[in-house]
Amino acid sequence: MNLFLFNVTLALIWAAWSGSFSLLTLFTGYGIGFAVLWLLQPLMGGPNLYFLRAYYWLRLLVMFHYELIVSSLVVVWDVLTPTQHSVPGIVDVPLDIDTEIGILLVTNLISLTPGTLSLDVSEDRKTLYVHAMFSEDPQALRDTLKNGMERWVKEAIET
Repeated sequence: MNLFLFNVTLALIWAAWSGSFSLLTLFTGYGIGFAVLWLLQPLMGGPNLYFLRAYYWLRLLVMFHYELIVSSLVVVWDVLTPTQHSVPGIVDVPLDIDTEIGILLVTNLISLTPGTLSLDVSEDRKTLYVHAMFSEDPQALRDTLKNGMERWVKEAIET
């Protein structure tokens, strides 16, 4: 059985046992089931990619929220201060990720981050065009997006 489905089954069993099918109870059951499955790894044939993938997805969520907060503060600071520090521009970012779901996730996460907006993906799906509010150094912006959002998504999707 797939470990994810088994973990969901354990969460449902936990919710049924506690008598409440609330979201908090299901998340608690999922967390307890995850911990139990992690502890039972040696009995199930050693390490499983399920736990590594869960780590990468959790890291993607945490790092995206961190980027969301930091970029929101930068945009708010630029709007509230009397001087304008923004240098808007369009930057082309070469893509290493090649799956449709990966490209979709990268473009949406970039668009959700304040100060950036995904404009288009080239026909060959190798280049992403991004409008950035702060693009005074296009290469630094490319490096930030490639070593940030794209790498996190690539690790979460392809692991």
